[in-house]
Amino acid sequence: MASLTIDNVEKKFGSTGVLKGINIEIESGEFLVLVGPSGCGKSTLLNLIAGLETITSGEIRIDGTRMNERHPKDRDIAMVFQSYALYPNMSVADNMAFGLEMRGVPKPERDLAISDVAKLLQIESLLKRRPAQLSGGQRQRVAMGRALVRDPKIFLFDEPLSNLDAKLRVEMRTEIKKLHKRLGATIVYVTHDQIEAMTLASRIAIMNNGELQQLGPPRELYDQPANTFVAGFIGSPAMNLIEAKIETSSDGTICLGLDGGFVLPCPSADETFKRHAGRTVLLGLRPEAVLEPSKVQGGHINHAPIKLPVEVTEPTGPDTLALLRLGASELTARLPAETGIRAGETAELAIDLSKTSLFDTTTGERLN
Repeated sequence: MASLTIDNVEKKFGSTGVLKGINIEIESGEFLVLVGPSGCGKSTLLNLIAGLETITSGEIRIDGTRMNERHPKDRDIAMVFQSYALYPNMSVADNMAFGLEMRGVPKPERDLAISDVAKLLQIESLLKRRPAQLSGGQRQRVAMGRALVRDPKIFLFDEPLSNLDAKLRVEMRTEIKKLHKRLGATIVYVTHDQIEAMTLASRIAIMNNGELQQLGPPRELYDQPANTFVAGFIGSPAMNLIEAKIETSSDGTICLGLDGGFVLPCPSADETFKRHAGRTVLLGLRPEAVLEPSKVQGGHINHAPIKLPVEVTEPTGPDTLALLRLGASELTARLPAETGIRAGETAELAIDLSKTSLFDTTTGERLN
């Protein structure tokens, strides 16, 4: 295990800036997930950590030691690729042993390491097979095994599950999480799948256009997104973003004016609404913040009733997603699976205003 410091790292290809001053401090034993859309720079950052690309400026340190000029083989890092990168003419055991053999590890030590890791990954019966005789999930286990036998300071995973089908991805996510718990290893994991990020990470670093948008625990990013990009990227379905005006009514209370003439009372204890009175903002609401009246406990002060037309319902098994019409805007609600709400009807609902996020309409930055 080792700590990893990414200190104001920049990367340019010619005049094009791919990474723009990335700062992340990763603790020993932490599971950090880099997530973002394609082309955001997450895989480039992983390659810089591994030494496969050179840094334009800034510094990468492992346990406080500068790595910028060190060759990849001297960084004590193991990488698991999306493509598995197994040698087709070698057995599973030989694939796992190859890196150790190149480093001059004696055969008895290699055999012991392979035996221990094969048992950990439950691939003991596959050691004599070749990659062509394995399923996708088995190949990925072998690729992880090849990294594990080296016992490196840091593991790097570059979208390792993207080639697997949906069911197998879920199973392998669980296996990787179990593996981290057993080993306590420092892991940096790249994915474009925000569900993968939420389920695996100790902390998530969300990137966009080469910049770090937000860094924090999964729950923090979900409940308190730093900007509208994070709000829209984390969560499935994404957070609802609706233009609203914070208004002061004739009796001095603060309320939200929404499209279509809807008016919602603001939470009385929230000073943010008062501070931004008279301002137009983007109101962020997670789908689960739109409730059926039966789920509202005793007329909670922050639960504002609202009647909205239902355009579409989508049963997903454990719950039902409802697409609602709010003036010219759309609002997605996550409702119980047994909901009686139907498309074409007007539904009586409640919005939990204690779970709102407010964003600046110009910058997209969080206000509360």
